[in-house]
Amino acid sequence: MTNTVTHTTDGDIAEALCDQVREAHASRTPLRIVGGDTRAFYGRPVEGQALNLAGHSGIVDYDPVELVVTVRAGTRLSALDAELAKNHQMLAFEPPAFGEASTIGGAVATGLSGPRRPWAGAARDFVLGTRVITQEGKLLRFGGEVMKNVAGYDFSRLMAGAQGTLGVLADISFKVLPLPSASHSLRLSMGIDDALKKLAELGRQPLPITAAAWHQDELFIRLEGGHSSVKATRERLGGDDLDASFWQQLRDHQHAFFTPNEGQVLWRLSLPPNTPPLALGIDDADMFYDWGGSQLWVKTSLDADTLRDACHTAGGHATCYTPYAQGGTQSPFTPLPSVVEKYHRNLKAELDAHGIFNPGRLYAAF
Repeated sequence: MTNTVTHTTDGDIAEALCDQVREAHASRTPLRIVGGDTRAFYGRPVEGQALNLAGHSGIVDYDPVELVVTVRAGTRLSALDAELAKNHQMLAFEPPAFGEASTIGGAVATGLSGPRRPWAGAARDFVLGTRVITQEGKLLRFGGEVMKNVAGYDFSRLMAGAQGTLGVLADISFKVLPLPSASHSLRLSMGIDDALKKLAELGRQPLPITAAAWHQDELFIRLEGGHSSVKATRERLGGDDLDASFWQQLRDHQHAFFTPNEGQVLWRLSLPPNTPPLALGIDDADMFYDWGGSQLWVKTSLDADTLRDACHTAGGHATCYTPYAQGGTQSPFTPLPSVVEKYHRNLKAELDAHGIFNPGRLYAAF
C-alpha cells in the first residue's frame, strides 16, 4: 500500500458548471443533470437543458492510509475501482454500474447499493462530505473527510438518493475499506421457504457472509474475510462452488433474469428482514431474492397498486425499474405519506426555489 496522497487538477470544470447553473436559475430554465446516463431508466424522465458532468472527472485526493478518497462526480466508476484496487481497497457499498460510462456521481445521486449492502451499509453511510453546486451557482462544501466531522455532514448524506433534485454533486469524499483477504462463493439447492429459514438462521451467527441471494431453487452465498474463517464456513455450509462473477452480474443487472418477457415489468420490492414469501402468484422463475431476502426482484404484469399494497402490508415498498415508455408505471416510486411529502416539498422549495434541478425526477409535483 502506498503512503502517497493523489492530487489532480485535470478534469475540473466546476466553474463552467456553476456558470450554467447561474444562468439557468436566472432564466428559470430546467436542467437535466447527466453523467454517464446509464441510470436514466431509474425514476421519471426529465425534460430540460443538459448539464453534463462527464467532463468533471478525476481523483482529487486519495490517502490509502486514512482510507479516504475524494473524487469528482463525473469520474467513471471503473476508473475509481481500478485506482482503489491498486491499494487493495474498495467502495464497500458495491455500487451498481449498469454500463462502462457509469459515474460515481450517478451512483451517489441514485443511492443504489450492491449485494454487500445489508452487511456493509448503504451508499450514504460511506459519504463523508461533498462539494455541491447550489441553485445560485455557488460551489459549497459540506462535511469533511473524517467520520467525526459532522458540520454539514447530514446534508451530504441527504444528496445520496436525491437524484440531483436538490443540487449538483461536484465532488464526493468517501470512506473506503480494505478488500477482503479471502473470498469464496457457493450455491446450495433448496426452495424459497427453506432458503429464507436458512438465511434467518445464518444471520444470527457471526459468519463472514457478505452476499446472499436466491433464484429458481438455488441459494447463493458469498463468504469474505480472513482465510481461516472463510475456509471453515465454506466447509460447514457445503454446496457447490460458484463463480465470483455471479455477484457482478446480479449487481449490474447483467444476469439473464433482468430481461423481462413481453408484457412484463421489472420491480424491486424492498422488504423487512425475515419477511415470508408474498402471496403474489408469481412464478419462481420470475423472482430473484437479494440482500438475504430483503430485496425481491420480480418480473410481472401485475399492476402497481397490487404490488404496492402487498409490500405495504409486509412493511416494505415497491419501485418500478421499467421506464414508462417501455410499459412501466408513470410513478415508479411509492407515493409519499402526506406528512413526509410536505417535508419533501419544503426542502425542495428551500434548496431549489425555481425547480431547475431535475424537475419531476422523483415525483411529478417536485
